[in-house]
Amino acid sequence: MVADRGLFAPLFAGTAISALFSDNAHLQGMLDFEAALARAEAKTGVIPQAAVAAIVAACDAKHYDLSALAGSAAKAGNTAIPMVKMLTARVAEADGEAARYVHWGATSQDAMDTGLVLQLRQALNLIEADLGRLSSALAALAANHRQTPMVARTWLQHALPTTFGLKAAGWLDAIERHRARLVELKPRLLVLQFGGAAGTLAALDDKGLQVANALAEDLNLGLPAMPWHGARDRIVELAMALALLTGSLGKMARDIALLMQTDVGEAFEPAGEGRGGSSTMPHKRNPVTAAVVLAAATRVPHLAGSLLSGMTQEHERGLGGWHAEWETVPELVLLSAGALMQMADTIDGLEVDATRMRANLDATNGLIMAEAVTMALGAKIGRLAAHQRVEAASKQAVSEKRHLRDVLAEDAVVSQHLGVAALDQLFEPLGYTGIAATLVDRVLAARRQ
Repeated sequence: MVADRGLFAPLFAGTAISALFSDNAHLQGMLDFEAALARAEAKTGVIPQAAVAAIVAACDAKHYDLSALAGSAAKAGNTAIPMVKMLTARVAEADGEAARYVHWGATSQDAMDTGLVLQLRQALNLIEADLGRLSSALAALAANHRQTPMVARTWLQHALPTTFGLKAAGWLDAIERHRARLVELKPRLLVLQFGGAAGTLAALDDKGLQVANALAEDLNLGLPAMPWHGARDRIVELAMALALLTGSLGKMARDIALLMQTDVGEAFEPAGEGRGGSSTMPHKRNPVTAAVVLAAATRVPHLAGSLLSGMTQEHERGLGGWHAEWETVPELVLLSAGALMQMADTIDGLEVDATRMRANLDATNGLIMAEAVTMALGAKIGRLAAHQRVEAASKQAVSEKRHLRDVLAEDAVVSQHLGVAALDQLFEPLGYTGIAATLVDRVLAARRQ
């Protein structure tokens, strides 16, 4: 059974990722640790092989009352303590002798941390799949619009011509860095937590490392050099990577929302029945994905900050800092993954209005090409002199509500050095996009490699 995460779960997280962080999944993660522990300890001769079957059979979350577990956790201080008691009782019903060996030599944090790592491994599979989807959609967008001219905006004002392909390539370049970060951190994150009460595995005598090896192998996790009860950098590194990812998704969402503005109208989130409407204005087409992603980008940094603050833990086992992770980590992962899923869907169906992009380049009556003319004229009469002459012409064009090209054509100095044909060519936006196409190609080539 998937715990109800509320009416907003499909909007901010999505069903698949939410299921991985339900109460049921949390319990199952700990039980998976306990089952693997029994197998590993039997394999290394720590507990009788005959005890394993009953323990493993009892390690299924469906056998347990989550409400009762929650009530007991409120008194015990964590969910592992009552889980072990419930597990032991259930094993005892089937095999009293086997019940003696439940949770042998482990501690609560071993079960909870390893269970979390198992949940995070599944979550990363979903996140990496959606990152792949988003990457492919962005690559197609960049390639298809490699030569689609549009306005580049700095400080929210028209600056120079660029291409929509370059904008998409900029989004893609960031996403590829995030994909690399997740690949790099996985060997550090996906490791066993197993140290016993104080990180020494003293309860297992001289077989602690043998059991740890067997346990890590059983769970297909890495075996760290030592337990990491009080060293939370592994978990926080994932949080930071997801916070960075969500920030980049937020940048994309902001761009798309601005491009969707009625007065801009250059790109739109996919249309669909019931999507982006208003309860009172029938004509509205609101940027739903942008809103969800920007909400996540607003919340995630603060969740990541909480985890950073919790790193200053006391001695071998922390008081409060570790506890602060229990709700924070799932919420951060859910928000990040939800934002990613929404963005992957949106980019895959993004509607691009190249005609409107071209029209907006002419919205300022040629002023957007002022630098192009300045550079060409500057090669003839010097940059400063050219700048002053084009600046004066720009002011005249604005005051007289005329096209800058027409005003410049009347300037004797400009006509002498550039001529009508050259001037017309300078007002072609695609002629002044620099190395935009080359940069798009570089990003696409890097992704293929």
